[in-house]
Amino acid sequence: MAPSILITGASSGIGKALAFELAERGYSLALVSREGELLNEIRQEIQAAFNPPAVAVRVLDVTDYDDVFQAVPEMAEALGGLDIVYANAGIGLGERVGRGDFEKARQTIEVNLLGAMATVDAAAAYFLEKGSGHIVGTSSVAAFRGMPKASAYSASKAGLAIYLEAVRAELHKKNIDVTVLYPGYIDTPLNNMLKNRPFLISVEKGAEIIARLIEKKVKSSTVPVYPWNVVGRLMKLLPTGVIAKM
Repeated sequence: MAPSILITGASSGIGKALAFELAERGYSLALVSREGELLNEIRQEIQAAFNPPAVAVRVLDVTDYDDVFQAVPEMAEALGGLDIVYANAGIGLGERVGRGDFEKARQTIEVNLLGAMATVDAAAAYFLEKGSGHIVGTSSVAAFRGMPKASAYSASKAGLAIYLEAVRAELHKKNIDVTVLYPGYIDTPLNNMLKNRPFLISVEKGAEIIARLIEKKVKSSTVPVYPWNVVGRLMKLLPTGVIAKM
């Protein structure tokens, strides 16, 4: 039986690219985001290109926490079961501290952290009842060190990483795997306005790497693995003055 995955934030960026990558690998897909029209277009494109076993779509705002807890079992029923839930939806609004941008910071935390936590919690409830499963979350290399003009984004991604580590410990010996991914600069609308994107890779390459890491059920990994597995450690050691110039 083909593996099945639910992907949040599936209408653009990493989520969309991963949907195409996994469809080519024969997965059944449950795709959710706030953009219903785009999801329907993506479903048609995927079905025409790869004819996967099933593609279900649903409008979901991950900050509507009650609806998240309805969406996971609904999509599981639509596909005849779920093997993987990928908490991927995220935003980056480039807020600046003390400059009247707190609303941006609030939105970032609600989507990237609380929305992801709701998704993971709903997935855990489903997998505990099912008796097995795999939870995946998108953190970021920004979780390794708080970055200027991205304080809430860095905090949200660091918070999600720690939350997922706690979930892994809580679900230990429950036959539920937990994977934390730390993408570097992947060419998506989330960062394509930035002047400096070191070690940039295409979204298609990023999706290929992520698919491979998910299938290996790694506990955690940067994306790509190298050089960010080294750079991430070095980021923690850099003087504040160097970080301030980034």
